Amino acid sequence: MSYQAHSDRYDSMTYRRCGRSGLDLPAIALGLWQNFGHSHAEDTQREIVLHAVDRGVTHIDLANNYGPPPGAAESFFGRLLSEDLAPYRDELVISTKAGYRMWPGPYGEWGSRKYLLSSLDASLRRLGLDYVDIFYSHRDDPSTPLRETMGALKTAVDSGRALYAGISSYTAERAAEAVAVAEEIGLTLLVHQPSYSMLNRWVEEGTPSVLDVTEEAGMGNVVFSPLAQGMLTEKYLDGVPADSRAARGGSLSEDFLTEQTLAHIRALSGIAKERGQTLAQLALAWVLRDPRVTTALVGASSVAQLDDSLAALDNVHISDEELERIDGHAVDAGINIWAKR
Repeated sequence: MSYQAHSDRYDSMTYRRCGRSGLDLPAIALGLWQNFGHSHAEDTQREIVLHAVDRGVTHIDLANNYGPPPGAAESFFGRLLSEDLAPYRDELVISTKAGYRMWPGPYGEWGSRKYLLSSLDASLRRLGLDYVDIFYSHRDDPSTPLRETMGALKTAVDSGRALYAGISSYTAERAAEAVAVAEEIGLTLLVHQPSYSMLNRWVEEGTPSVLDVTEEAGMGNVVFSPLAQGMLTEKYLDGVPADSRAARGGSLSEDFLTEQTLAHIRALSGIAKERGQTLAQLALAWVLRDPRVTTALVGASSVAQLDDSLAALDNVHISDEELERIDGHAVDAGINIWAKR
């Protein structure tokens, strides 16, 4: 039976304008970073994405290296677009990125024109698309002139391979420089995608901060890892389950789950329960408290987990008293691994 999206899919989703653009994005979007590769059942992946669309999640976020193996998430989503979502392409905002290692040799990562445009073309082939809605520089390349990197993004937009351009994980200083270069060459940067959560508040730091820079530039912020890769869920309150991401290693290390950090997480969980929310729902409401945050980008390993995240939108107001209590436990846990890569 062919897929038909729910007729009421837009009734309950909250949409926010992305900076000073004309683009509205859902307050919660689905990222295919984790759980969308060859090590996961494709039927489950399909169920999650289609359920997200049925719930009004119009923004699906990818990158060239998402898998495993690299490229697998884009290939999966390309099949889903062809088999199920083709009639709804114009209702979706599909983004991809390039910056991390994708193939061997000197042209397989970072921010050169050669790599970025080659990678975008490969992403479009995997997705089966003529264009993506947003194309990101996935990370700042300190050894490549920003004019070259921003120039490649401009070519992507000017050639019709992308509708908008963005940056990801750029510091405040480098984001400001990227904005200045982009303006000089006639490119508008739509959005920044930084990591941000109650345990990783780096975008608030400094004068100006990342959030200050993006606000001044008229950019939105699509924040990833708002649940701190699962640390801001009930999963780790009583230790590290054998089947958890932390136990498997990789991007989330057990070293992050110190007793001190777990004490803060348990306290935050208590505040969430007082609000009638799960810890994950509080964590999402907290990042969305700032109007400079357009979207909280979540992953999901099941429809139930996705629904739990989307239920955060039922109660996003946090009182000043609650914010003060949260601030005492929303402390850095050393999990901003993207600052080191």
